[in-house]
Amino acid sequence: MSEVAKVSTDYRIPAMKELCLQVVRFTPRAKKIEQMARAEALLSEIKPDKFYPYSTICYKITRFRPDKNIGEFLGEDLRHDLILFIEDVAESVPLKPEEVNEKYYTLQELAEKFNVSTKTITRWRRAGLVSRRFLVDGRVRLGFLESTVDRFAKEEEKRIKRASQFSQLSPQERDAIIERARRLAQAGACRPEVTRRLALRTGRSMETIRYILQQFDQANPEMAIFPETRGPLSEETKERIYRDYRAGESLDVIAKRYCLTRARVTRIIDEMRAKRIMELPLDYIPNEMFEKVTPEQEKEILGPPPPAERPQRAAKLPQGLPPYLASLYEVPLLTQEQEVHLFRKMNYLKYKASKLREQLRQEMDARKRPNRALMDEIERLYEESVKTKNEIISANLRLVVSIAKRHVGPAENFFELVSDGNMSLIRAVEKFDYSRGNKFSTYASWAIMKNFARTIPDEHRYRERFRTSQNELFTLTQDERSDQVEQEANQLQREIQIQNILQRLDERERQIIIRRFGLDRQQEPLTLKEVGAELGVTKERVRQLEARAISKLRKLAEEEKIDLSDLE
Repeated sequence: MSEVAKVSTDYRIPAMKELCLQVVRFTPRAKKIEQMARAEALLSEIKPDKFYPYSTICYKITRFRPDKNIGEFLGEDLRHDLILFIEDVAESVPLKPEEVNEKYYTLQELAEKFNVSTKTITRWRRAGLVSRRFLVDGRVRLGFLESTVDRFAKEEEKRIKRASQFSQLSPQERDAIIERARRLAQAGACRPEVTRRLALRTGRSMETIRYILQQFDQANPEMAIFPETRGPLSEETKERIYRDYRAGESLDVIAKRYCLTRARVTRIIDEMRAKRIMELPLDYIPNEMFEKVTPEQEKEILGPPPPAERPQRAAKLPQGLPPYLASLYEVPLLTQEQEVHLFRKMNYLKYKASKLREQLRQEMDARKRPNRALMDEIERLYEESVKTKNEIISANLRLVVSIAKRHVGPAENFFELVSDGNMSLIRAVEKFDYSRGNKFSTYASWAIMKNFARTIPDEHRYRERFRTSQNELFTLTQDERSDQVEQEANQLQREIQIQNILQRLDERERQIIIRRFGLDRQQEPLTLKEVGAELGVTKERVRQLEARAISKLRKLAEEEKIDLSDLE
C-alpha cells in the first residue's frame, strides 16, 4: 500500500485518480512503462478548451474501455491529470538506465541545457514536461527522457526562449509595465488582453506580467488596476453569461465581453446549466415497476402507444365554438390502453431523469464540476416527458370545453372558464396515478368541476364588490335560477356515487350503461345498434343486458339512496 500513499491528491477528475490507483496497484511493471508512454503521447494531443470522453482517454492509455460512461471532461483538466498520472506511475516503477534506449537528463543537466534555473524546470513540469524516475547507484533520481524534452521544446519554443533570456526586472521596468497596464485598462482592455499585449511588448512571459499586476493590485487595493476582478463573479453576471450563450453568442465573444478566458466561460455555462437542471420540475407518480424495469420492458415503455382497435367516430362538434376551440375536436381521443401507456411513459421518463439528477448532484458535490454528458441525458429525458405530457393534454382539451359549456352563465365568461379549466387539466395530468385502473377523464372532470365550484362564487363576490354606478341594470330582472354552486356540489356527489355502484356491475354491463347514457364525458350517448357494433353483439342483446343492468342499479341505488331518474 506504500504505492497508494504516493499518488497525488491534486487530481481534478476523480476517475483519473482511480485509474492511476488501479495501474499503480495491479498493473505489471512492463505494462506500466507502456501506459506511461501512451499517456505522454496523448498529452500532446489534448487541447485545453475542448472536451474529451473519459472512455476514450482510458482506452488510449490502457487499451481497455470502462464499463460505465462517466462523461466528458475539459482538456485543461485532463492535461493537468495526465501529467500527475505519468508522474505517479513513474514513482512506482523507477527505471534502470540500461532499460531505456535513449539519453536522459538529470534536473541539473536540463537546467544547464536551456540556461534556466531548476525552479523554472519545476514550473515546466506542471506545464507538460513530464519526468521519470531513474535508479542510479541504489538511489531514485529525477530524470527527463530526451524524446520528452524534444517534444516539450518544440511545443513550448517561445516559453523556453523567453525563460533563457530572462533577467531580473529593474524597478524602472516594473513601474513601466504597471503604468502601461493602467493606460490599457483605462482604455477598456481587460486583464487577459493587457497581459498578452505587455508580454509581446516587453518580451516577458505572460506569467511574469500576470504576477506583477496581481502583486501590485493586492499591495495597493486603493490604486488597483483591475479592482473589479479581485473577487468571484456575481450570480447576476453568471446569469447574463448563460443567457448570452443560450441566445447564440459564441464563447469567444462572451469571453471578450466579460474579460474572461474561454475555459472559464465554459465552466460558468456548465455551472449555470447544472443549476437550471436542479430546478426542473421532475416530480413523478412513483410505481414499483420502475425500480426493476428490464431493457425489453423499457423499450416497450418508451415506444409508441398501441394503435386503437377500432376507428373512432367523428366527434360531434358543439355549435358556436370559435375555430381554435373547434380544432380541439380534430385531435383523436385516447383509448384506455393508449392513456395508460402515455401516463406510464411520462412518469417513467421523469423517474429516470430524477435519478440521473441525483447522480449529477452527488458528482458535483464530489468534484465541483458538472458532467456534460449527464446533463445532456437529463435534459433529453425531461423534454421527452414534456412532449408526452402535451400529447395527453391535447387529447383531453375538449373535455374542458364540454364542462365549461355546462357551467357558463350570464355572470361568467366562457373563455375565462376554459382557461381556468385548462390549468386544472394540466395539474390533473401531473397528479393522476394510472396504476389504480381509473379513467383519466373521470379524475380530470372531478378536478375541473371542483375548481369551477370554488372559483365561480369567488368571481361573484368580486363583481359584487366592484360594480359600476349603473347597478340598477343588475337588478332589473330577478334571477329565478337555483343556486348553481349547490347544484354543482350535488351533481359531483351524485356522479361519485354512480361511479361507485357501476363498479359492482360486471364489465360488459358497465360498458353498456356508460356508452348508452354518455357517462364517459368524452363521448356522446350511443344507440343500441352502435353499442352492439362495439361489443360485437346484436341490438336486441344490448337491450336485454341494459335492462338487466338498470335493474341491478336500481337495487343498488335504493341501498345507497341515490336518485337514478336520468336512467329512466
